[in-house]
Amino acid sequence: MAYKITDKCVACGTCADACPVGAISAGDIYSINPDSCVDCGTCAGVCPQEAIVPGE
Repeated sequence: MAYKITDKCVACGTCADACPVGAISAGDIYSINPDSCVDCGTCAGVCPQEAIVPGE
């Protein structure tokens, strides 16, 4: 189950820099590619806005 980025995202880039598999793409609100995400939770741990949550 991949993580997802909510609308709390401010596009700071911290999560993308931390992702070990490069699953996060830039945008107005960043997004996580569920096919690439390995569900490690690193992105959620570094997000200063707490905008990343486990997917459903």
